[in-house]
Amino acid sequence: MLVGAVLVGAAPAFAQNVDLRPEVGVELRSFASDPQFTDQFETFQGSLILTGEARWRSRDRDTRIVFEPFVRLDSQDEERSYFDIREASVSHEINRDWDILFGVSEVFWGRTESRNVVDVINQIDAVEDVDEGEKLGQPMVRISRRGDIGTIEAFYLPYFRERQFPGSEGRLRTQPVVDADAARYGRANEAWAGDIALRYTHRFGGIDLGLHAFHGTSRNPRLDFNPATGRLEPFYPELNQAGVDVQWTNEAWLLKGEFVVAEMLGERFISAVAGFEYTFFDISGSGVDVGLIGEYLYDDRDQGLLPATLFENDVFVGTRLVLNDVQDTEFLAGAIIDDQNGGAFISAEFQRRIGDTVLLEIEARAFEASDDLFIGALDRDDHLTVRLTRYF
Repeated sequence: MLVGAVLVGAAPAFAQNVDLRPEVGVELRSFASDPQFTDQFETFQGSLILTGEARWRSRDRDTRIVFEPFVRLDSQDEERSYFDIREASVSHEINRDWDILFGVSEVFWGRTESRNVVDVINQIDAVEDVDEGEKLGQPMVRISRRGDIGTIEAFYLPYFRERQFPGSEGRLRTQPVVDADAARYGRANEAWAGDIALRYTHRFGGIDLGLHAFHGTSRNPRLDFNPATGRLEPFYPELNQAGVDVQWTNEAWLLKGEFVVAEMLGERFISAVAGFEYTFFDISGSGVDVGLIGEYLYDDRDQGLLPATLFENDVFVGTRLVLNDVQDTEFLAGAIIDDQNGGAFISAEFQRRIGDTVLLEIEARAFEASDDLFIGALDRDDHLTVRLTRYF
């Protein structure tokens, strides 16, 4: 009874500190060509997206609770109708130097625009998009220590999140279809084997530096063909990885790089992305900023043995347009071009607020055919996506 009375009495004070920000989105995706494979739907794909964020912070601002669910209901692909918890964490700050977080969270370490080879904590959400930008929430314990010489973070990841893949009816999929339920692992205890990671970050003048080490299960599965089922089956091997990410800011210049040395299935390989972004600020007094982006992507893994990647020896060129208006209008366009076989992934993104509570997003994706297994499967999947999100 006493405990109940305390909880009832504390509830109003708790509720006063809760910040609720629900979001509802409607998305329509239209494909330019008929499907390449049997069972795929033809042209239009609609979705309803329910998400948002709830935040609570104690009066002394030392304790924080964050909850961010994500629901997508898709009209065509049942594998794209799903529920995920992007964030459900409790964190506590001690003496302004130490911070401890428990729960589900998202971690982003990247610096470059085209690809982030250092991002190894969260699983890619492959049904949301093909650009590896969306991630699933990751269960974790994170302990961090801030000091004059930088920030050190230690991660324990007790449970592994498997990658989601489009179903046989879906577009933007491989051929054959991936059977996610047939996943296999290279480590004992499989999804419960547990991963560990360390990260150090610091800023030296105009240089932002990050160092990390990771031991655990690779988020990128090798897809093995099973002749008995006619499907691809994910295999998640053990991964050891160390990497560096760096960004140098000098007026209009941003020089960026991400470099990783990894070991998997007895093979060692290097993944890297390096490049620049140069911005022309306030062109002719208009308030408009235009950025030019160039990056080179390199990966020397054995494609026949290790999990494959689209980004072997590719060049990324792009531009960013920011109007700096009250509607926060932005435009980003770019292309990743394979300098060996001529394949290309072309992307354009536009966003603009409508009033104070609605965001309009338009995304276009196009794929130039090549002898690459994955790009070849997407050859007829050029599409346009329009998304309206209402914030409350």
